[in-house]
Amino acid sequence: MHTAPPSFATRLRWHSRPQQAWRDLPPEIADWLLDSGSLTQRLRRVSAGRFRVCVLHEGWARPDHDEARILGVRLDAWAWTREVQLLGDDQPWVFARTLIPARTLRGRGRRLTRLGTRPLGQALFADPDVRRGPIEITRVAAGQRLHRRALTHLVAPPDVIWGRRSLFRIEDRPLLVCEIFLPDLPVFACY
Repeated sequence: MHTAPPSFATRLRWHSRPQQAWRDLPPEIADWLLDSGSLTQRLRRVSAGRFRVCVLHEGWARPDHDEARILGVRLDAWAWTREVQLLGDDQPWVFARTLIPARTLRGRGRRLTRLGTRPLGQALFADPDVRRGPIEITRVAAGQRLHRRALTHLVAPPDVIWGRRSLFRIEDRPLLVCEIFLPDLPVFACY
């Protein structure tokens, strides 16, 4: 039986209990996906300090349907959107997409529009008042919008990549952080 490839409009299915959702989840990547600590700090350790942020896009954009739902904003709302690659040893290891609704950018949240090449994780985990919600994971397949965004730098991207997302709160206002783990992340060298 032939199955059609997923369209760009196919929505991702996010799960907070990956052991029940994905039997094909490699154990090595599961450890990364479910780690509730700072991804920035972990990448710095693994890269022996050869870590940097490459900003791909930063500015106002409308969230996707699923992003608007989890952020609690209308589909026609604007959110400060930041897409970056987190590089270790000059290789893209993680693609990160962050959406910050306008209401979150008031007060202390305002600084998040001026990060430049500084990692967002550094700012979030340094603030004792920032709260992180549960981690959800997803399997991102070829043809899905996030797959295309995350892997534009590859000539022959893999069919499947894995990602996670969390809703953070600053002064009880939300921001969404989505992190997609790329094939050059050292954990994949085992395959």
